[in-house]
Amino acid sequence: AHVRVGREIVEVATFRASNGSDGEEDGDRLTVNGRVVRDNVYGTLEEDAWRRDFSINSLYYSIADFSLLDYTGGMQDLKEGRLRLIGDPEQRFREDPVRMLRAIRFAARLGFEIDAATSAAIPRNAERLLEVSSSRLYEELVKLLLGGAAVRACAMLRGCGLFALLFPETSDHLDEEGEDGSAARLITRALDDTDTRIVEGKPVTPAFLFAALLWSGVSREVREARAAGQSETQAMEQAGVNGVARQLERLSLPRRCSIMVREIWSMQPRLMRCRERRAPELMAHPRFRAACDFLFLRARAGEQVQKRCDWWAGLQASQDADRGLPPCIVHQASTRAAKEPPPGPARARGRAVSGGASTALSPAAGGGPGHPLCPVASRAPAGGRTGSGYPASEFLRCLRSGPPSTGARGGTGLPRHRQPGGG
Repeated sequence: AHVRVGREIVEVATFRASNGSDGEEDGDRLTVNGRVVRDNVYGTLEEDAWRRDFSINSLYYSIADFSLLDYTGGMQDLKEGRLRLIGDPEQRFREDPVRMLRAIRFAARLGFEIDAATSAAIPRNAERLLEVSSSRLYEELVKLLLGGAAVRACAMLRGCGLFALLFPETSDHLDEEGEDGSAARLITRALDDTDTRIVEGKPVTPAFLFAALLWSGVSREVREARAAGQSETQAMEQAGVNGVARQLERLSLPRRCSIMVREIWSMQPRLMRCRERRAPELMAHPRFRAACDFLFLRARAGEQVQKRCDWWAGLQASQDADRGLPPCIVHQASTRAAKEPPPGPARARGRAVSGGASTALSPAAGGGPGHPLCPVASRAPAGGRTGSGYPASEFLRCLRSGPPSTGARGGTGLPRHRQPGGG
């Protein structure tokens, strides 16, 4: 349920009981082959704690005595920066395979390490994601990519084999080209730019990321069609349709998203051959900014389109100057591209690489001692910034903080952390 409190909306949920045995149907609860199909049975606070997915999600704040109730050891995991599934990881992933994506999203965003038992169970259960509806996978993937830590999250997806399930064609190209390939460079830069914009509070769109994630397959099909004699425009249109269709077999893209993805691709030939007298017409297109950003992204990834980027940047800067306007995003992108070093091993501004030796999409970048899914740089330094842009110390402090002190209570107003049943 959702309760309105002024301008805020508070999501309220009842306590639910633990899951029943396989095949058991009890009122609003049903499990089939270990997967929870329906689960809406009232329970106690303790039952609700043990049925949650991760220990850090099973902490309860009591307004009776301003204390934190911890049934599962979540507070200790929180202090140590550890993400741990409650119960047997194999069983919990069978109940809901999407928990594998949630584990990676939380670990990447908070800078936590995934518990060894939990991380080891993900590759073994990866195929179970195919049992989940493609529309739900899309929703969870968008949360993961737009959480401010997409670089590290994709490194972890690659490391545990989930990326290959979600983007099989792109994964094959990344494996073929290696860490220095154009596909890895383009995707890493797109993810890194998205993380930066989210931290800065700027708008982002999932369609731009999906255009980057699927570009390697589309561009290869365009080259093959061009070699067979097709025009560039016709080849791009057909490759865009085919690329989206292939992806829909694994992941459902909403119509508005798939249309924007194809429009970004289809405008690439137009941006490459446009003449100055036709430029105003193209610049009036609603997808011009996104398509032009994508063109600059291709240049930064090493594709031979830099001269065209300079042309568009100069044209836009000239028009803005004539109208007394500040440089638009295209000119800013050109300046940023000019300042970057020549294309080489992709870098991600330290988010998921070690010494610049591997890209964020390299499976090796998702490794770590004892935790194969944890990126090299996943643990933020004490008081340092996490992938979401917030200091980990503030996160912990906010969790522990209680209401302001009153004269009756005295003290600091911080809640007591106690185990249920304790003093």
